[in-house]
Amino acid sequence: MSVRNDVVSPGRPSGSGPDATVAEIEQVGPRVAEVRRRISEVIFGQKQVVEETLITLLAGGHALLIGVPGLAKTRLVETLGTVLGLSAKRVQFTPDLMPADILGSEVLEEADNGRRSFRFIQGPVFCQLLMADEINRASPRTQSALLQSMQEREVSVGGTRHILPHPFHVLATQNPIEQEGTYPLPEAQLDRFLLQVDVTYPDLDAERQMLHATTGASEAKPTAAMTAEQFEAAQRLVRRIPVGDKVVESILSLVRNGRPESSAFDQVRKHVAWGPGPRASQALMLAARARALMDGRLSPSTEDVLALAGPVLRHRMALNFSARADGVTLESVIALLCQPLS
Repeated sequence: MSVRNDVVSPGRPSGSGPDATVAEIEQVGPRVAEVRRRISEVIFGQKQVVEETLITLLAGGHALLIGVPGLAKTRLVETLGTVLGLSAKRVQFTPDLMPADILGSEVLEEADNGRRSFRFIQGPVFCQLLMADEINRASPRTQSALLQSMQEREVSVGGTRHILPHPFHVLATQNPIEQEGTYPLPEAQLDRFLLQVDVTYPDLDAERQMLHATTGASEAKPTAAMTAEQFEAAQRLVRRIPVGDKVVESILSLVRNGRPESSAFDQVRKHVAWGPGPRASQALMLAARARALMDGRLSPSTEDVLALAGPVLRHRMALNFSARADGVTLESVIALLCQPLS
């Protein structure tokens, strides 16, 4: 796909040309900077986590936040809902959670005249920002209930389709799979997450600041920096940002070399069980555009692709037994894929 075809579509108003796109980028930049500032007043020491999560939302995708309990994953999602002006709901995933608890269900009602009919009661998935807390504590059957809503932005209950609000995003938190009482997410569901965001421990200064800010008589509360309409406009702008041929080729090279069937690297062919599919290429393209917009740049660069390779590929690749026996990690394989682009 050429840059021109990727940016200009038939029927687009003449006022949405390159000059208009540049003007919009210059307008959105300060708003995004204000979003970051207000998040930083509540979330301490997680700059990269906040950036990758914002990139996911601007690109119109879903994020999987992985980390041990107590690292402010839940607080981050709640803060994002407030700062971005989105209606947010939270579901605590537990082993006894049923699909109807997420999607909703039909109930039989009887009218005053004696007539009976079914009425659909919406579940918490009918919101703009759904927080799926500890998603891997629910059974695979319940986890799969989110698949249709994440991909198609609609749910089917009782043979009837119900459209979800727009925009719709799932921010799922997950405890490390080694912990007790967790289930691995199906590969098909993992692929629906645009980025996997690894949440690590804060550094010393950030943790000291957190202690002072959260244990006093009062605690900072998040405030809105954008409206839902402004956020949707920013999402539309992301898809209009031009991408150069060099960046497109970098994305294709990175993703295709991650597949053992077509990789140019012996280590990938030997140690990778299955590699990233076309959704990884799409995710890298959108995320690179969103990262450029957050920095106020007019187009993404190869550096954006390299910075986002890990979050895009971590959950879309799997190592085989030979890799585990040889001590090869997924991080080292992704680093190998990035070397030709550095």
